[in-house]
Amino acid sequence: MSWMPDADQETPVEDRDVTADADARAESDEHRSDDGTDGESTPAPVPDETLIAAVELAREALQEITPASTVGEPAGHVVVDDHVVSLLFANTMAGYPGWFWTVTLSRTADDAAPNVLETELMPGDGALLAPQWVPWSERLADYRAAQEAAAAAAADDALDDADDTDEFDDDDVALSGDPRDRDRDGIELEYDEDDVDAASDDSDDDSDDDDSDEDDSDEDEDSDEDDDRFEDE
Repeated sequence: MSWMPDADQETPVEDRDVTADADARAESDEHRSDDGTDGESTPAPVPDETLIAAVELAREALQEITPASTVGEPAGHVVVDDHVVSLLFANTMAGYPGWFWTVTLSRTADDAAPNVLETELMPGDGALLAPQWVPWSERLADYRAAQEAAAAAAADDALDDADDTDEFDDDDVALSGDPRDRDRDGIELEYDEDDVDAASDDSDDDSDDDDSDEDDSDEDEDSDEDDDRFEDE
């Protein structure tokens, strides 16, 4: 029969250092990887000096895919993994600036001979690359969008021109037949009615003077005709 504590009896608790437990958990978290597993930092691969020195083997492999004249001087190496190294050579072909001939070598053990895994022409930093391929459907969509935008812009321009024309016509309709209502070079002309009346009176006086001169001329002609008849008699 198991022992059960009384309701008024305290349960014994172990005397533990809570702060120490928290520090231990934090230290454990520092060594835990992102995927939740206990892990340590992966050591960097060790350069294999034998593979790095296998330059002639790499050149022979390149001559199987390209003329020897296109392969320049060694341009460095990249340690891919333990016992795996890529040797780089300058490329002398025109049209491929910044590209390198690359030969990847490997071996299974420290006492094994190097083997060629692959040979290829790879771009380096700043190499001249072809533009990224874009599917025809995307290029067609971009073209149609550009055409629609151009058509919309042309329609807006035509609408603006029509509005300007309507405003000009409205101004013309608002003008009366009096030429004084029209502006000259955008300057609104104002006329004094008294000056207009005075100008009209002057015009009438000039007309009367012209009529008087015509009457005097007629009288002179009649007098000359009478004198001629008198002399004939």
